[in-house]
Amino acid sequence: MSGRRILHLSWEYPPLVYGGLGRHVHALAEAQAARGDDVAVLTQAAPDAPDDQRINGVRVVRVPHDPPIVPFDEAHLLAWVMGLESAMVRRGIPLLDEHAPQVIHAHDWMMAHAATTLTDVHRGASALVATIHATEAGRHQGWLPSDLSDSIHSVEHWLVHRAQRVIACSQHMREEIGRLFHLAPERIDIVANGIDLGRWKATAADTARARDHYAGTGPLLVFCGRLEWEKGAHTLIDALPRLRRRLPGLRVVIAGRGGAAADLERQVRERRVSSLVTFAGWIPERELHGLMAAADALVIPSLYEPFGLVALEGAALTSPLVVARTGGLAEFVIDGQTGRTFIPGDPVDLARAVTEAVRDATTSRDLAKAARARLSESYRWEILAAQTDEVYARAETVPQRSAIEPAVIPPRGINLLRDFA
Repeated sequence: MSGRRILHLSWEYPPLVYGGLGRHVHALAEAQAARGDDVAVLTQAAPDAPDDQRINGVRVVRVPHDPPIVPFDEAHLLAWVMGLESAMVRRGIPLLDEHAPQVIHAHDWMMAHAATTLTDVHRGASALVATIHATEAGRHQGWLPSDLSDSIHSVEHWLVHRAQRVIACSQHMREEIGRLFHLAPERIDIVANGIDLGRWKATAADTARARDHYAGTGPLLVFCGRLEWEKGAHTLIDALPRLRRRLPGLRVVIAGRGGAAADLERQVRERRVSSLVTFAGWIPERELHGLMAAADALVIPSLYEPFGLVALEGAALTSPLVVARTGGLAEFVIDGQTGRTFIPGDPVDLARAVTEAVRDATTSRDLAKAARARLSESYRWEILAAQTDEVYARAETVPQRSAIEPAVIPPRGINLLRDFA
């Protein structure tokens, strides 16, 4: 047990969760508290949530946005982040005296200015550690398509060079961060995402209820995740005409919310597969567990996936995994060992892998059991909390950095992961 005083900065934290980042910070903070660390989380305010409370050993401090008050959308994103970080700094400065953190742990670019400012205000008493959960260029397959993307990339570059240690969630992300930001590999540590096996379970009744509600007379495919381009639900939809011919009675559930929802619904109509697909939106956790456990295949067609937390969640529920061979997904789901894989963005190969999974259900269940066994070996949060503590110890031996060369933004048409060095 380290007994460290830790301050996490995260733009999302339960009950306000947009994706895997919020779930990651929540589970990590509680695992750290359970091992004896004094943990605080500074995050944005959430409706009906207290401004300052202690939950499962973690102090959670929530702040409302400072002006400007703008919509949370692409056009206003930088101003939205500025208002949040301003509020975090104003609340964070007295929190430095109250909590006296030895480590300030920033999660992604949205926390860069707040984290670096609080580190500077604390005058060297806090080591700065940054977890990069995803990158702007990575989400766009190496491209920076807009001025907004340029801006986000420049902040990411600044954060990773200011941090004394950087954490990546997979070997894929370690390589991506190093290449995009010209950061020495020895400054980047790998700490995977984790899973609480006691929480991710489904009763037989929940599973049966999901099949009764969503499945037809044939197999049930499930997609769970944010409805954004990089999550690849459009690839699954493109595969459905082919899968309908191969798998009579097929039904598909797309569970999640996001900016691409309307486009995906239009694509379903254009492919004439509306009778197969249910857009379930956000699903309460217990119902979601039952749905995932009921799936004949949990399909994860991501084009960009730094880790793929949903694969761990599916494995915990022994859902047969059919995933794109990309990023961190390819490090957890090994074809023929813990699931089946396909070429990212290729609906023909996706249809092949899904067909194999459904037609050979016995092998699929064996692979699902093997995937679940891996979770206990390497992905329990108490293991990952201990690994994170080792990163903190290394960070504390590294001098703080302040003079950082700005990011070089390449011309449009240059791919940072392929062309730029």
